[in-house]
Amino acid sequence: MPEIVLHYIWWKGLFLNEPQYTTDGRRVEVVSTGRHNLCAGPDFTDVRVRIDGVELAGEIEIHVDSRDWYHHHHDIDAAYDRVLLHVVSRATQPVYNSKGQVLPQMELCYPHDRDYVDGMLSEALAMDSAVTMHRCAEHLMNDPGLVTEGWKQTMLHRRMECKRESIMRLLQVTHNDWRYAFYVCMAHAFGFHINGVPMELLALATPLAVLAKHRNQMAQLSALLLGQAGLLDEDEAMWNEYMFLQHKYGLKPIDASLWKQGGLRPQNRPRVRIMQLAELIHHGDGLLSQCMDTTDVGQLQDLLAVAQMGKASVDSVLINVVAPFMYARGQRQEAFDLLRQLPAEDNRIVRQWKTIGQSVHTASDTQALLHLYETYCESGRCMHCGVWSEISNR
Repeated sequence: MPEIVLHYIWWKGLFLNEPQYTTDGRRVEVVSTGRHNLCAGPDFTDVRVRIDGVELAGEIEIHVDSRDWYHHHHDIDAAYDRVLLHVVSRATQPVYNSKGQVLPQMELCYPHDRDYVDGMLSEALAMDSAVTMHRCAEHLMNDPGLVTEGWKQTMLHRRMECKRESIMRLLQVTHNDWRYAFYVCMAHAFGFHINGVPMELLALATPLAVLAKHRNQMAQLSALLLGQAGLLDEDEAMWNEYMFLQHKYGLKPIDASLWKQGGLRPQNRPRVRIMQLAELIHHGDGLLSQCMDTTDVGQLQDLLAVAQMGKASVDSVLINVVAPFMYARGQRQEAFDLLRQLPAEDNRIVRQWKTIGQSVHTASDTQALLHLYETYCESGRCMHCGVWSEISNR
């Protein structure tokens, strides 16, 4: 049973005629199935349920198997502490939130007739706006090999070409300064999807040449970057440092309203990411050449470890900055070798590909599938897609 079908069954309330119980035998009555959340966080919000007559309001998370709770690291993520019920197809073990509290679990009861389930899958894929590859989904469920290795390799090469072109455009802005362009791309990567643009604007507003003069003084780096970001707190010494340096170099800060602050986990807040960037600059003299000189993942992770980010964040930087720069500088085989060594990314689009049967092992796989989705599925360019061509020829 694909997880997307469980989402659909819950969303449409197709389980309501079946009695529902927690795994420890308590009766569950669903007052409201809530709102489907397609962003980060639990799957459904504003849910209301009664467990043994006690009404609760909050969020639910849906998985095929209880073990997925741990695979997705929800047990250490405070964003999932408001989950009031873990809904699964198979309850194989207890689950705990980041506070160490055990969560109620419920094996979702619904008609298991095969025709019924197939119908639910078709309707779920057709109606879920997050799955725009649904025209091929049923075919891929039956034959995942329709996404051929040749087409995946084509997608990977095209994605790297797109990233190379972006780097070439950035080099025009940085007057062909590869180190400056690398720093700007690093800054964007440190902001991730939420604050990538303001981080990039911050880097462009605070030239690397200026920061390099103060690389050995962490307090000055911090004052420069936080001041340029409009995020200095009330620390008088930091303000005095920044005002002096701003006047000295004629710097203009970016608009502080650009930063997205709400709903972010503590480690993703702008001040934290900016301080991590400052640490990287402080310790990372000659970082570009060091990154270009090796494809050993362990060495590259050690180089970026000074930024004090989690492993997943470091890997994301290697995927989205280091590998594309290798490719853009003509080290194409090295770029592909690096992507094949890095673990697969975990995001909504990748999870949808997994749901419809695609094997995903490395960052090379996920980069190819992301490009396939963004270039063909999302824009409806099916007639130009190698997957649709394979389907049509059968």
